[in-house]
Amino acid sequence: MKTLAEKFDAKTGNKRILALDGGGIRGALTLGYLKHIEDLIRKQHSKPDMLLCEYFDMIGGTSTGSIIAAALAKGMSVDEIRDKYFELGTKIFGKKYRWYRIFEIDDLLKAKYDDKALISELKNVFGDTLLGDQKEIKTALVIVAKRADTNSVWPLNNHPKGKFYDTEHGNNKAIPVWECVRASAAAPTYFLPQSIHVGGKDSYAAFVDGGVSMANNPALQMLMVATLKGFPYHWEMGEDKLMVVSVGTGMTRWKKLPRRISKSHLLNWASNLPEMFMQDASWQNQQIMQWLSRSPTAVEIDSEVTALEDDILTDEPGRKKGLIHYLRYNVMLDVEDLNERFKPSKPYTQKQVDSLAAMDNAKNCRKLYDLGHMAGAQEVKQEHFPANFKV
Repeated sequence: MKTLAEKFDAKTGNKRILALDGGGIRGALTLGYLKHIEDLIRKQHSKPDMLLCEYFDMIGGTSTGSIIAAALAKGMSVDEIRDKYFELGTKIFGKKYRWYRIFEIDDLLKAKYDDKALISELKNVFGDTLLGDQKEIKTALVIVAKRADTNSVWPLNNHPKGKFYDTEHGNNKAIPVWECVRASAAAPTYFLPQSIHVGGKDSYAAFVDGGVSMANNPALQMLMVATLKGFPYHWEMGEDKLMVVSVGTGMTRWKKLPRRISKSHLLNWASNLPEMFMQDASWQNQQIMQWLSRSPTAVEIDSEVTALEDDILTDEPGRKKGLIHYLRYNVMLDVEDLNERFKPSKPYTQKQVDSLAAMDNAKNCRKLYDLGHMAGAQEVKQEHFPANFKV
């Protein structure tokens, strides 16, 4: 297996990236998919205890995806993370600020949940591990957060040649992993922002959830981290050289009758705008990734251009190969879709689906995991992981 230095190095063979979406407690659905991916690579390599951090050269995520990504990068199996996630979810989304706690009234007006449980559980999982710990972290790690005071996306990563790793510009290597993850998961209205000592001239910076950006689906951002010259990786593109596996947390179908839209008032629009923007960003990310590839998991996002089967964005005219090998796995959280796809003995109701779509209903952990596991059984296929990407 590759060493961490070999995983960073652009010259050490084909590269594999795992990108995990944000979505609150719905990260349990992601774990259902990851169980199938882990089983598949173990079978492919004839190694029953192989970990995803051994297979992927870069693992990253946004918000809840960053929690899972960091745990995978630290060397945990999917089963270990699943068990911890079920416990963690109940604690994190179980303790709300109470109206009668007057001494916390300022926090009560800013966030729905008390972050003490979140911080405690993250410290329990990641301990004193720093972002620059070359022994504890087994692969390239990218944690996508949003710096609130500059309105910029920060892909915190552990490459030792990074501009902000250990230089006059910053000291990312000394940031505890739990703080990086807490920053990425600081969803506005759910949790308070996270302040981090980043070094350099700014010293401290305030962060909010990375999902409050174009990178709630972080696949495109991670591809840029892996390939753009400003970042330290400089991995080569080519569908036989670079694979990106992107896993979602479930997607809701936007259904609004025209007559209801025309009657919407300011409060309606205000409550719907965050979901609208996050869905737009995710679909745009996915469409661009499909444009760069000949993805076997491509879906129709825009009925005018279909699934982009005949469109490949390359640097060579007439080239029939994509610039990446791209896989996207996700579930549509829609009553008709779920009932038609899984044909449950007791059909899903709209109330049940609305409950599954909530990002803070910890009671749904097991149901979401099972849903992701059922979807993974249908979607994750051996042929999606070509032999040339074996470790």
